[in-house]
Amino acid sequence: MLREEHDLKQTDLAKVLNCKQNTYYQYEAEKRQIPISSLKKLAAFYNTSIDYLVEFTDEITPYTRKK
Repeated sequence: MLREEHDLKQTDLAKVLNCKQNTYYQYEAEKRQIPISSLKKLAAFYNTSIDYLVEFTDEITPYTRKK
């Protein structure tokens, strides 16, 4: 959903994650589990939380970082 809202292609996100487009497709289609390191990259890219990416929350605003 976020990818489409930002008018990005799977190849664009594959570059962000440093993976092949087919691998990214498999993540999106839930045919392959996405590594935590990739979830961190996506959360930073979209400025949101991993919880939002995996649909644990509807709140898109990222959490405040602990110091």
